[in-house]
Amino acid sequence: MIEVRPASPHDEDRLFELLTQLIGESIARSEPSRAVFRSLLEGARGGVLVAVEEGTVLGVITVSYNPAIRYGGDYAQVEELVIDEAARGKQLGATLVRSAIDAARQRGCKEIGLYAREANRPFYEMLGFEFVGAELRLKLS
Repeated sequence: MIEVRPASPHDEDRLFELLTQLIGESIARSEPSRAVFRSLLEGARGGVLVAVEEGTVLGVITVSYNPAIRYGGDYAQVEELVIDEAARGKQLGATLVRSAIDAARQRGCKEIGLYAREANRPFYEMLGFEFVGAELRLKLS
């Protein structure tokens, strides 16, 4: 049976193993990235949820919470979602996204968003997300 729960400090190494599948090896060794994970556990600016089966973390979703004048409060932003390659097909991604939506609602967020690759759009649209437009970015470092 799959359990979704907030991540704990004990999940840190496993979370970075999973993020390595998504982003690459450099993230697993980055102390700044690990510091961000630890700060997300505090819950003030975001959260981390994990999907666990028989004591093993099989998936993770991270969310940031950002204040916006246009909402008169916070909105949520999905930052990372990764499911262990060996556990795909168990609907863990959809379960984690739905759990993140519920957590954002409970926090009083007015909206939840994300930036998806074109190949992933159908997955998110199936969960109720609507394509609104493209993002522009400027690297600052």
